[in-house]
Amino acid sequence: MKDDIERILFTEEQISKRIAELGEQITNEYAGRKIMLIGVLKGCYVFLADLSRKINLESEIVFLSASSYGFSSVTSGKVNVETNIGFEVKDKHVIIIEDILDTGVTLTALHALVVKRGPASLKICAFLDKPERRDMPLTADYTGFICPNEFVVGYGLDYAEKYRNLPYIAVLKPEKYGI
Repeated sequence: MKDDIERILFTEEQISKRIAELGEQITNEYAGRKIMLIGVLKGCYVFLADLSRKINLESEIVFLSASSYGFSSVTSGKVNVETNIGFEVKDKHVIIIEDILDTGVTLTALHALVVKRGPASLKICAFLDKPERRDMPLTADYTGFICPNEFVVGYGLDYAEKYRNLPYIAVLKPEKYGI
Protein backbone atom coordinates (compact mmCIF):
# COMPACT_ATOMS: atom_id res chain seq x y z
CA MET A 1 0.00 0.00 0.00
CA LYS A 2 2.80 2.43 0.84
CA ASP A 3 4.22 1.92 -2.65
CA ASP A 4 1.01 3.47 -4.02
CA ILE A 5 1.68 6.75 -2.20
CA GLU A 6 3.35 9.64 -3.98
CA ARG A 7 3.88 11.71 -0.81
CA ILE A 8 2.40 12.45 2.60
CA LEU A 9 0.59 15.80 2.90
CA PHE A 10 -0.51 15.73 6.55
CA THR A 11 1.18 13.51 9.13
CA GLU A 12 -0.42 11.70 12.05
CA GLU A 13 1.03 14.30 14.40
CA GLN A 14 -0.31 17.25 12.39
CA ILE A 15 -3.74 15.64 12.21
CA SER A 16 -3.85 14.92 15.94
CA LYS A 17 -2.87 18.49 16.81
CA ARG A 18 -5.43 20.03 14.44
CA ILE A 19 -8.26 17.81 15.67
CA ALA A 20 -7.54 18.81 19.27
CA GLU A 21 -7.78 22.47 18.18
CA LEU A 22 -11.08 21.87 16.37
CA GLY A 23 -12.49 20.00 19.38
CA GLU A 24 -11.58 22.88 21.67
CA GLN A 25 -13.08 25.44 19.27
CA ILE A 26 -16.38 23.54 19.02
CA THR A 27 -16.48 22.96 22.78
CA ASN A 28 -16.03 26.69 23.42
CA GLU A 29 -18.57 27.80 20.80
CA TYR A 30 -21.28 25.42 22.03
CA ALA A 31 -20.52 25.69 25.76
CA GLY A 32 -23.52 24.66 27.84
CA ARG A 33 -25.43 23.18 24.89
CA LYS A 34 -25.97 19.68 23.59
CA ILE A 35 -24.90 19.04 20.02
CA MET A 36 -25.66 16.50 17.32
CA LEU A 37 -22.82 15.37 15.09
CA ILE A 38 -23.98 13.95 11.76
CA GLY A 39 -21.21 11.92 10.17
CA VAL A 40 -21.25 11.49 6.41
CA LEU A 41 -20.32 7.89 5.66
CA LYS A 42 -18.01 6.37 4.87
CA GLY A 43 -15.09 8.77 4.72
CA CYS A 44 -15.74 10.66 7.96
CA TYR A 45 -15.59 7.70 10.31
CA VAL A 46 -11.97 8.16 11.47
CA PHE A 47 -12.22 11.95 11.69
CA LEU A 48 -15.55 11.83 13.54
CA ALA A 49 -14.29 9.27 16.04
CA ASP A 50 -11.20 11.33 16.86
CA LEU A 51 -12.99 14.70 16.82
CA SER A 52 -15.89 13.54 18.99
CA ARG A 53 -13.44 12.50 21.73
CA LYS A 54 -11.96 16.02 21.70
CA ILE A 55 -15.34 17.75 22.11
CA ASN A 56 -16.14 18.15 25.79
CA LEU A 57 -19.93 18.42 25.43
CA GLU A 58 -22.92 16.16 25.56
CA SER A 59 -23.09 14.90 21.98
CA GLU A 60 -25.43 12.75 19.99
CA ILE A 61 -23.67 11.02 17.10
CA VAL A 62 -25.56 9.78 14.06
CA PHE A 63 -24.66 8.90 10.49
CA LEU A 64 -25.90 9.57 6.98
CA SER A 65 -24.87 7.85 3.82
CA ALA A 66 -24.11 10.14 0.89
CA SER A 67 -21.85 9.93 -2.13
CA SER A 68 -21.21 11.45 -5.51
CA TYR A 69 -18.04 9.49 -6.35
CA GLY A 70 -18.78 5.78 -6.21
CA PHE A 71 -15.66 3.93 -7.39
CA SER A 72 -14.40 6.85 -9.46
CA SER A 73 -11.77 9.51 -8.76
CA VAL A 74 -14.11 12.29 -9.95
CA THR A 75 -17.61 13.22 -8.84
CA SER A 76 -20.50 12.06 -10.95
CA GLY A 77 -22.32 15.30 -10.14
CA LYS A 78 -25.23 13.14 -8.96
CA VAL A 79 -25.57 12.83 -5.19
CA ASN A 80 -26.92 9.66 -3.64
CA VAL A 81 -28.29 10.67 -0.23
CA GLU A 82 -30.06 8.55 2.31
CA THR A 83 -33.18 10.74 2.73
CA ASN A 84 -34.87 8.53 5.32
CA ILE A 85 -32.48 9.72 7.98
CA GLY A 86 -34.11 7.96 10.93
CA PHE A 87 -33.26 10.60 13.55
CA GLU A 88 -34.68 13.94 14.63
CA VAL A 89 -32.77 17.19 14.13
CA LYS A 90 -35.56 19.65 14.93
CA ASP A 91 -34.43 22.31 17.41
CA LYS A 92 -31.00 20.68 17.84
CA HIS A 93 -27.57 22.22 17.33
CA VAL A 94 -26.26 20.18 14.42
CA ILE A 95 -22.79 19.91 12.94
CA ILE A 96 -22.37 17.92 9.73
CA ILE A 97 -19.01 16.13 9.82
CA GLU A 98 -17.49 15.46 6.39
CA ASP A 99 -14.14 14.04 5.33
CA ILE A 100 -13.59 16.42 2.41
CA LEU A 101 -15.29 19.49 0.99
CA ASP A 102 -14.42 19.22 -2.67
CA THR A 103 -16.91 20.37 -5.32
CA GLY A 104 -19.52 21.02 -2.63
CA VAL A 105 -22.16 18.98 -4.46
CA THR A 106 -22.68 16.40 -1.69
CA LEU A 107 -22.57 18.87 1.20
CA THR A 108 -24.96 21.27 -0.51
CA ALA A 109 -27.50 18.46 -0.85
CA LEU A 110 -27.00 17.35 2.76
CA HIS A 111 -27.21 20.91 4.07
CA ALA A 112 -30.55 21.40 2.29
CA LEU A 113 -31.86 18.08 3.62
CA VAL A 114 -31.03 18.97 7.23
CA VAL A 115 -32.24 22.61 6.99
CA LYS A 116 -35.69 21.35 5.91
CA ARG A 117 -35.96 19.46 9.19
CA GLY A 118 -35.61 22.60 11.36
CA PRO A 119 -32.42 22.44 13.42
CA ALA A 120 -31.77 25.19 16.00
CA SER A 121 -28.44 25.74 14.24
CA LEU A 122 -26.47 24.02 11.51
CA LYS A 123 -22.75 24.13 10.78
CA ILE A 124 -20.36 22.14 8.63
CA CYS A 125 -17.05 20.69 9.75
CA ALA A 126 -14.82 19.38 6.96
CA PHE A 127 -11.58 17.61 7.69
CA LEU A 128 -10.15 18.67 4.33
CA ASP A 129 -11.16 21.58 2.11
CA LYS A 130 -10.26 21.80 -1.59
CA PRO A 131 -11.45 25.30 -2.50
CA GLU A 132 -9.97 25.09 -6.02
CA ARG A 133 -12.50 22.40 -6.90
CA ARG A 134 -15.63 24.14 -5.62
CA ASP A 135 -18.64 24.11 -7.96
CA MET A 136 -21.17 25.15 -5.31
CA PRO A 137 -21.05 28.36 -3.20
CA LEU A 138 -20.42 26.54 0.06
CA THR A 139 -17.86 26.96 2.82
CA ALA A 140 -17.20 24.99 5.98
CA ASP A 141 -17.61 26.59 9.40
CA TYR A 142 -14.76 24.43 10.72
CA THR A 143 -11.90 23.14 8.58
CA GLY A 144 -9.09 20.81 9.45
CA PHE A 145 -6.74 21.54 6.55
CA ILE A 146 -6.80 23.30 3.20
CA CYS A 147 -5.89 20.63 0.68
CA PRO A 148 -4.23 21.11 -2.71
CA ASN A 149 -6.09 19.96 -5.80
CA GLU A 150 -4.64 16.46 -5.78
CA PHE A 151 -6.19 13.05 -5.28
CA VAL A 152 -5.72 12.20 -1.60
CA VAL A 153 -6.33 9.12 0.50
CA GLY A 154 -5.91 8.01 4.07
CA TYR A 155 -7.44 8.83 7.43
CA GLY A 156 -10.82 7.56 6.23
CA LEU A 157 -10.57 8.80 2.63
CA ASP A 158 -10.43 6.09 0.01
CA TYR A 159 -10.06 5.18 -3.58
CA ALA A 160 -12.30 2.23 -4.50
CA GLU A 161 -12.66 1.39 -0.77
CA LYS A 162 -8.88 1.11 -0.26
CA TYR A 163 -6.41 3.24 1.75
CA ARG A 164 -8.92 4.36 4.43
CA ASN A 165 -6.76 2.81 7.16
CA LEU A 166 -3.67 4.95 6.49
CA PRO A 167 -3.01 7.12 9.58
CA TYR A 168 -2.11 10.17 7.48
CA ILE A 169 -3.31 12.04 4.38
CA ALA A 170 -1.31 11.26 1.27
CA VAL A 171 -1.35 11.92 -2.45
CA LEU A 172 -2.08 8.73 -4.36
CA LYS A 173 0.13 8.02 -7.36
CA PRO A 174 -1.92 8.87 -10.49
CA GLU A 175 -1.35 5.47 -12.07
CA LYS A 176 -3.18 3.90 -9.10
CA TYR A 177 -6.46 5.67 -9.90
CA GLY A 178 -6.40 5.47 -13.66
CA ILE A 179 -4.59 8.59 -14.89
